[in-house]
Amino acid sequence: MATIDEELSQLERDIRQLKIEYDMYFGGGRKRPPNEVEWRIDLLIKRYAERGGDMKFAQRFRFNNLSQTYAKYKDIFRKRMAQREEGTVQRHFGAAAKAIEAERAKAQTAATPAPPSTPAPAATGPNEATAAAAASPQVFRMVCSEPEKEGQKVDQLFDAFVQAKKQAGEETEKLTRSGFNEFVRKKTKDLQSKKNCRDVEYVVETVDGQVKLKALVKSE
Repeated sequence: MATIDEELSQLERDIRQLKIEYDMYFGGGRKRPPNEVEWRIDLLIKRYAERGGDMKFAQRFRFNNLSQTYAKYKDIFRKRMAQREEGTVQRHFGAAAKAIEAERAKAQTAATPAPPSTPAPAATGPNEATAAAAASPQVFRMVCSEPEKEGQKVDQLFDAFVQAKKQAGEETEKLTRSGFNEFVRKKTKDLQSKKNCRDVEYVVETVDGQVKLKALVKSE
């Protein structure tokens, strides 16, 4: 029997495959929409939506991200299907369709700034923290004062940061748990010394498709 992590990985692969096959369908490379892949995704999402209590925090965070990505794609596919049925979408076939998709991907890559390879936290006040939370539905927060004694909290922060970067398509191979732990320890001590505070709040959020890790000074 597959584990939760294995099934979430399969769900992630199916969502990617669904987008590819729908792009082929709208471009004229498929005769029918990929209903079988969509049905499999719906079944898995429904199953885990009903058993959220069985998942660890990092697994729930990953599942929620995947569910939101899928919902976004479904809305796009629904609108494109409606346009197709109304005859408002011009169809492109064969090599022309591939050329168009390649140009779109090239333009998107050129317009997207390269994500940083290492987290770049910025110390801000409580008001900025509230604004950040309102701007993104996927926000993970963790408050610590002695990270060397709060290993479980730091592990959860690391897992949330890695999962968010994976969902955003960013590179994670260079991130290590030990290096991240040391980074949080030094950053916490540095803010405590400079800002004369005890608690430091770390926030993981995705803004305009890029994952941000912020260190916020908690007011007393």
